[in-house]
Amino acid sequence: MKTNGSVHTAIVFTNLKDNSMFHRLQRMAFLAYVFIPFCPANSQDVDLVLHHGRIVTVDDQFSIAQAMAIAGDRIVAVGSDETVLAKKGPNTKLIDLAGKMVLPGLIDSHVHAPDAAIYEFDHVVPEMESIGDVLSYLRSRTQVVPEGEWISVSQVFVTRLKEPRFPTRLELDQVAPKHPIAFRTGPDAALNSMALERSGIGEDFQITDGEPGHLERDPKTGRLNGILRSCSRLIKSQPSGKSPTNDEKAIALKRMLHDYNRVGLTSVSDRNASDLGIELYKALLSKNELSCRVYLYYGINAQEKIETLEDKIPTIGKHPLREYNSMLWLRGVKIFLDGGMLTGSAYMRKPWGKSEIYSITDPDYRGLLYVQEEKLYRISKAVIANELQMTAHSVGDGAIHALIDAYARVNQEISLEGKRPCITHCNFLSAEAIASMKQLGLVADLQPAWLWLDGQTLLNQFGQDRTQYFQPYRSLIDQGVIVGGGSDHMQKVGSFRAVNPYNPFLGMWIAVQRTPRRTDQVFHAEQRISREEAIRLYTINNAYLTFEEKQKGSLEANKLADFIILDRDILSCPIDDLRSAEVLSTYVGGKIVYQK
Repeated sequence: MKTNGSVHTAIVFTNLKDNSMFHRLQRMAFLAYVFIPFCPANSQDVDLVLHHGRIVTVDDQFSIAQAMAIAGDRIVAVGSDETVLAKKGPNTKLIDLAGKMVLPGLIDSHVHAPDAAIYEFDHVVPEMESIGDVLSYLRSRTQVVPEGEWISVSQVFVTRLKEPRFPTRLELDQVAPKHPIAFRTGPDAALNSMALERSGIGEDFQITDGEPGHLERDPKTGRLNGILRSCSRLIKSQPSGKSPTNDEKAIALKRMLHDYNRVGLTSVSDRNASDLGIELYKALLSKNELSCRVYLYYGINAQEKIETLEDKIPTIGKHPLREYNSMLWLRGVKIFLDGGMLTGSAYMRKPWGKSEIYSITDPDYRGLLYVQEEKLYRISKAVIANELQMTAHSVGDGAIHALIDAYARVNQEISLEGKRPCITHCNFLSAEAIASMKQLGLVADLQPAWLWLDGQTLLNQFGQDRTQYFQPYRSLIDQGVIVGGGSDHMQKVGSFRAVNPYNPFLGMWIAVQRTPRRTDQVFHAEQRISREEAIRLYTINNAYLTFEEKQKGSLEANKLADFIILDRDILSCPIDDLRSAEVLSTYVGGKIVYQK
C-alpha cells in the first residue's frame, strides 16, 4: 500500500505464539515508516516534467541533464529523458524544452528593493551621462516644482559622468535661482546657494555633531563651493511632489519583484532592511504575492552608542522572522564601515592621492572609516553571539582589513565555524585579506557592474598596481572563498536602466570579460573566471551566503523547484551574447511567476 509518497508495508503474522515478538515487530515497522524520508516517486505525485532540454544543475560536478520532475514545490528527479519521463502520471504537465537551457533560479546578493520601487513614483528620471544632462533635468524640474520648494537628485554618481565632477554652486544657481537644489550621491552632495541657506550652512559653519565630513571651498575665492563631503545628513530638505502611501509602496514593491522575475531572479538579499521595508515584504507574503524569496539583513546605525546597540541586537535575534521561512527570512545585520568608491571616501590602506575627479587635495587622505576598532569588534561580537550573520559595507582595503581584524578577534572568543560572517562590497582586496577570509570562513558579496561602470575611472585614479586586487574573482575562487554576485540595486525599475543595473547576465558577462564600458582595455585579465564559475556566483554561491545551499541554488532532488528557461545556451553562445540573454519563463517553488 502506498500513501503520500511513503511506503506502508503490510505485515501479516500467522500462528504467532509469542505476542511480545508481535508487538516488537509492529513497533519496528512503525519506526521504519516514520523515518523513511519523503521522496515522491510515484506517478500520481509528479506535477510537472520538463524534458528534452539542457538542465544545467550547478551541482558539484556542474552536471547537465535532459529532464527534471517537480512535485509540489520540490524537485523529485533530475536525469535522462527516459528515467524522468517514466515518473509522469495521468495529471502530470509536460514541457518539451526542445533543447532549451534551464538554470537554477538566479539569486541577487544585494538589493534595496523597497526604495528602488518608489524612486520614480512622482515622475520618470531620465538617464544622465553628463553635467549638461544634470543641468537640463534640473531646469526642467523648475518648470513643474513651485518656486521655493526643494528639487533633489540622488545617486547620479559623478564618476560615471562624462565630465567626472560635481555640478558647482554657480551652475546650480544659474539653472535654479528660485529653488533649493540638492544633488546627492550617497554621503556626498552639491547644493546651490538657496539650499545652503535653508540648511543653515554659512561661510562660518562648523560640523559639530561628532560625525565625519567636511565642506569644500573654492581654491581661488575661499568661499564654500556647495559640495558637502560625507555629510549630506546636514541638508534640511523637504520632499516635493507626490509621496506614496504604504499601500502604494507595497504595490510598487510587488511590481519591482516581478521585474526581478523577468530577468530570472527568484531570490534576493535586502542588505539594509528597515522596519517599514520588512512590513512591506510581510504584507506581500500574507497575500501570497511575494514572487521572490527574500533574505533580510537588518540595517542598524553604527553611529549609535555601543551600549544602545548591544541592547538592540539581541532584540533583532528574537524577531518573529528569525524563524526560517524559505520566502522571507531575517538572518543578517548590516552596518556601514566606510565611505564609497564612487564618492572618493572608501577607506584605503594607502592615501588616495590628489584628484580633481574626487576633489582630493590632501596627499595623506585615505578616505573615511566610520566605526573604530573597539566598537567594530563589540558590534560584530554581539551580532555573532546572537546567532545572526554579521556584515558591513566595506569598500576600501583599509575597511576590509579592519573588518577582518574584528572578525579574527571575535573568533578568539566565539568560533566562527559555520557562522559565515560577510563582507559587503569587498572591492579592494589584497593577497593577505583573501588568505584570512579563507582561514576564518568569511564570505563576500560583490557587484560586477561596478567594474564595468567604474573600472576606467579607477584605473585613472589608482593605476594598474593598486587595482590588481579589485574584485579579484579568480584569486578568491582559487583560494576557496565563497563569493556571490549582486547588483546593489537602489534606483529605478529596469534591469539595464537602473542606476546600478540588476541584470544578472550582464553581471556574469562582466565577471568573465572584465572590460569596462567606454574602453576595450581588459581590467586585469588574470582575474577573469569561466562561464560556469560566473553562473555559480548567482546560484549556489549566493545560496551559501544565506545558509540555504541545501534548499536552493542548484537543481537536485529534494531542493526547491526554483528554475528558469532561457532563450539561448549561455555556456556556448558568443561571449558578448551572454549579457543579452533573455528569460522565457521563471518558476518559484514549481509555480510560474513570469512568462515572456
